[in-house]
Amino acid sequence: MRRNDLAQYDALAGEWWRPDGAFAMLHWLAAARARLIPPATRPDAVLVDLGCGAGLLAPHLAGKGYLHVGVDLVESALEQAGAHGALPVRGDATAVPLRDGCADVVSAGELLEHVIDVRRAVAEACRLLRPGGTLVLDTLNATRAARLLAVTVAERIPGAAPRGIHDPNLFVDVRVLMSECARHGVDLDVRGIRPSVRGLLGWLATHRGEVTMVPTWSTAVLYQGRGVKREQA
Repeated sequence: MRRNDLAQYDALAGEWWRPDGAFAMLHWLAAARARLIPPATRPDAVLVDLGCGAGLLAPHLAGKGYLHVGVDLVESALEQAGAHGALPVRGDATAVPLRDGCADVVSAGELLEHVIDVRRAVAEACRLLRPGGTLVLDTLNATRAARLLAVTVAERIPGAAPRGIHDPNLFVDVRVLMSECARHGVDLDVRGIRPSVRGLLGWLATHRGEVTMVPTWSTAVLYQGRGVKREQA
């Protein structure tokens, strides 16, 4: 099977909600991403979750006041997202079937490093945001360190990354991402993120519990971004 093949997600469909499964780290990242999402400021607020997978962000949105719209190409994942409270929409992140400015928040978690045309995906994410809306994301940097840790090392650790799930040639240079977001009206603040050392060691020993993702000074491997779309002049 080639790297970054969508068919892998169907093959691993039963792993999404297992805390000790192949997608364990995605649960930790969803919790960290949710901490960047502000509470809704109006009753009909919408959050568009690009590359939503099986809806792992959903439990972390309880009480925030959003209609959670999950966009993905994988039907087996969308079915699970719908069962966990997201409104499922089948669509490509580079051509989302939703109207301009429909979202108060757009989330793009662990998505951009899987997209062939990252510039187009960024343009779509920003298009969906209303002025004053918030973009939150996390992805892997286009560095040797990211290739080593996210592919060579992580694919050998159960729960860290399924073998072949990433194509390191698609990892996203942080400077390119910030530039593209700015071009589409979103000034992105970025910071590195990593698992807490104590939590990760405990999880590796037991494969139990959730590991807290913590900020780090370096964006060389994994990084988060948050930005607000500029108000129109």
